[in-house]
Amino acid sequence: MPSADATLSVTSAALLLHAAAQRGADAAALSQAAGLDASQLHNPDGRLPIATMQRLWPLAAAATADPYLDLHLAEHANPAQFGLLAYVLMHSPTLGAAVQQLCRYQDIACNGTRTSLRRLGASIELVVELTSPAIVHPHFVLNSELLVYLQMLRMLSGQPLAPEAVRLAYPAPADAREHRRVFAPAPVQFGTPDSALRLPAAVLELPVLNADPHLLALMEPRAAALLARLQQPTAALPDRVRHEIVRLLKGAAPTLAAVADALCLGSRTLQLHLRQAGHTYQQLLDEVRRELAEQHLHDQHHSTTDIAFLLGFAEPSVFVRSFKRWTGQTPGAFRRAAVAA
Repeated sequence: MPSADATLSVTSAALLLHAAAQRGADAAALSQAAGLDASQLHNPDGRLPIATMQRLWPLAAAATADPYLDLHLAEHANPAQFGLLAYVLMHSPTLGAAVQQLCRYQDIACNGTRTSLRRLGASIELVVELTSPAIVHPHFVLNSELLVYLQMLRMLSGQPLAPEAVRLAYPAPADAREHRRVFAPAPVQFGTPDSALRLPAAVLELPVLNADPHLLALMEPRAAALLARLQQPTAALPDRVRHEIVRLLKGAAPTLAAVADALCLGSRTLQLHLRQAGHTYQQLLDEVRRELAEQHLHDQHHSTTDIAFLLGFAEPSVFVRSFKRWTGQTPGAFRRAAVAA
């Protein structure tokens, strides 16, 4: 996916809203102000445009009167909150294996950043790079990701891991005392070429508490499949939408939200991309239904009622009206003409 179209898991927004609510903010009002459909938060595999999360961050910081909300987000984080990717990490045998999985499946959490592991003799660094131009508030992203990673490693291992150093690729704030407190005892550098969390290399050998290899064997193929879907090109998005409509068209017309979920996109992102390609979702749904209807009408074994059901119409009469709007003919007239031909 091009970086301008990058998305992240709705679990990130859910965590931020939870943290804001714990500090007295109105989560529903924040969602509405950021243009976030609250119903999306209930889908663990749902995606949001990064631009939506970038709108949410400053709104949440203002609503909580906490200018360091990004530095405090990890206090509310639990690995299980991050869905499929979290379960892959929780059942990896060691922290080293978990970090490798994090780097491999990073796009499931957010494909607008890149996480990598750098080895430096007796130390290692978790490096976070920003790859999406939609990230206009880099400090929110870099602070929260590095601290969530540190919290995750501590919870997976059950050890109070202490970072050796922290680099942050944005200018130093006027007051960095809170940065130094949350990353203690590590020294914190600002304005560096990259952002990284340095730890002793020995942490990679620590076992993950309660890791279950059988659950890992179940979860990892699902993560690989989800990653493959996320990395599909968007050049033929209308064709991918048509494909998902056909796949989901089983007794009821698939909604825009259902197709967006299947494509790992937010509903609004899907609408925007379709509009840029000169399409609407309703137009594509009608095209698919019309094409399938004509195929079924050439087959004498399907009645009009059967076809209406197959195409997801609640009543045959609605199908008849729709087909006449599409073709200028009733289904019966179309079938008779097809037989005569």
